[in-house]
Amino acid sequence: MKNLKPHTRRNLITFIGLAVVWIVVTVLRGQGVLGRSASGLLVPICCYVVMALSLNLTVGIMGELSLGHAGFMGIGAFTGIIVSQSLMRAVPSVPLRLIAAMLVGAVFAGIFGFLIGIPVLRLRGDYLAIVTLAFGEIIKELITCLLVGVDEHGLHIIFNYKGLKGVEDLHLSETGQVIIKGAQGATGTQPIATFNAGMILIFLTLFIILNVIYSRTGRAIMAIRDNRIAAESVGIEITRHKMIAFVMSAAMAGAAGALYGLNYSNLVAAKFDFNTSILVLVFVVLGGLGNMRGSIIAAVLLYVLPEALRSMHDYRMLIYAVVLIAVMLATNSPIAQSFFARFRFGRKGGDEE
Repeated sequence: MKNLKPHTRRNLITFIGLAVVWIVVTVLRGQGVLGRSASGLLVPICCYVVMALSLNLTVGIMGELSLGHAGFMGIGAFTGIIVSQSLMRAVPSVPLRLIAAMLVGAVFAGIFGFLIGIPVLRLRGDYLAIVTLAFGEIIKELITCLLVGVDEHGLHIIFNYKGLKGVEDLHLSETGQVIIKGAQGATGTQPIATFNAGMILIFLTLFIILNVIYSRTGRAIMAIRDNRIAAESVGIEITRHKMIAFVMSAAMAGAAGALYGLNYSNLVAAKFDFNTSILVLVFVVLGGLGNMRGSIIAAVLLYVLPEALRSMHDYRMLIYAVVLIAVMLATNSPIAQSFFARFRFGRKGGDEE
């Protein structure tokens, strides 16, 4: 490994670390060491890790603040549920249905990311953050208005924007199934998400992002982030490169959403609100902007921490808030940074990038 470039070595260590965690958790589950509660957290953790990685592409690599990332997760979640439930009879294989749901969820989220990116990516700073926040809330409300069912004749979809219609207006046959019931969300979904699928999605997401970062497109995106005027002066197309990063980020969030949605039998659109976007942003900020390994660690620790503190009852969220403040102070302290710098891999002598 000494002959590898520093960034290649660090990325390889990250992949090896993820593989070790995957093996250890699989063994512990097989031995029955992990309880039902701990096992139930595995798929959501994988989903939020992917969310943190994908948002880091927008916030850390592209340098733009997005507050509507949960909206793309919601699109992927409900699209994935519709695909999975619709294919239940035609495709009895659970892995194939899960793959199809995640792919379609990613595609639909990417399409919405493209449509939203057309007006949004012409803005910068606080303006972009506010507009993405608005789009995230709009997407949540649009999903709340949906009534979706399926029978032998195909999908039945009603956009119940006035709130005057019910599931009976779908006119399903006797063998039909209601998938989404408006404000009640998706009910009766067959949970097919697995921890293995979540880990594969993490590996795939990390592989795609790292390849983008070290590609010509990635260098152009980071050049735009560092100095927009200088990047434009050398012929870099600002809007096109920002759109590539934004759509990729949205698509990966959609895949994570599909996996998340298929982990529960009941799911409401309110789950993908502003608070979820802020939660994912906290993962990214605490893990370090542009630091993919940090995003993974922060997402895992900060998602598990509230559950680990559940026995504290009323003091649980207070302790959680104190830990967040302490981590922020520590990561921005020059003393702490110099201390942790001693333990970084590949920082000897002329090994600097």
